[in-house]
Amino acid sequence: MTPRTKEQNEDIRLRRLVQIRKAAADVFLNKGPLLEIRDVAAEAGLGYGTVYHYYSNKGDLLHDLLWDALDRAGEWLKSPPGAEPGTPLKIPLEGPAAGVRLLKLWAEDHAIYLLCKQAGEGFPILPEARSSPLIAEFRREVLTPLSTMLGTRLTEDSVSLDGAVADAQHELQHTEMLLAALVGCAALSLRRGQLYEDATEIVGVLKL
Repeated sequence: MTPRTKEQNEDIRLRRLVQIRKAAADVFLNKGPLLEIRDVAAEAGLGYGTVYHYYSNKGDLLHDLLWDALDRAGEWLKSPPGAEPGTPLKIPLEGPAAGVRLLKLWAEDHAIYLLCKQAGEGFPILPEARSSPLIAEFRREVLTPLSTMLGTRLTEDSVSLDGAVADAQHELQHTEMLLAALVGCAALSLRRGQLYEDATEIVGVLKL
């Protein structure tokens, strides 16, 4: 048998990481912080030793899973529906269309749903040294674009008493609340495997 090349070994390594992280996101939806490496191995259809070779503890696994999800979320939010990630939007999505797109993205990629859910809680599954950089990057790559896409710029009712429009920080806080509402409403449909089909109805309920 011809030995594998360095490139082939790297390809196998990368595919294994994707497989393991996807399985971890699916397990976390049901078990939360009680997730164990053996649960991930079972979900991925891999041996415990194989998963342990890549991740000896769930902290490192969840840390990498969230950063990987953050990269994908940033790419998808800037791409048109149905296009390859990284393809720029010619006409920005706004309001209900953006909300539906986000929910359908969560239906397809549970890790991105987990990212958004954990972001709203301050990433409690990670120690502060690991959560702080993730929080800052999430605000820049996900929350700020969502603030524009979901149309959460404040109205005249939210103008301060002296007539000045609330600053960008207030807009981001508004977006955080709306994102938390989407996360909460999506949870039941996601666990039932119906989030893709229910996305439009959920957005309608929230009146985006």
